[in-house]
Amino acid sequence: MLCICIGIPFFVSGTVALLRFPDIYTRLHGLTKADNVGLGFVVAGLALQSENWRIAVQLFFIWLLVLIAGSASCHLIARAALRKKIEPWSRS
Repeated sequence: MLCICIGIPFFVSGTVALLRFPDIYTRLHGLTKADNVGLGFVVAGLALQSENWRIAVQLFFIWLLVLIAGSASCHLIARAALRKKIEPWSRS
């Protein structure tokens, strides 16, 4: 239960990053990193509470699939933004 409670603030911070960061690149970075870590904690908490080791292994593979899919989709969105000549945010 502790791991699940630790994972929830990561999801919240990912949502805040999506809403508050200035451009698409920083939004993607903040959202992808925070959600992957948050899901890792939630999966770890669920795996520790599972009755069967097979369920824990399945949860781990689901997390890996989400990591791969999230990274790939983030990369594709960022590449599409670069092709549309969307400039990264800078302070100057």
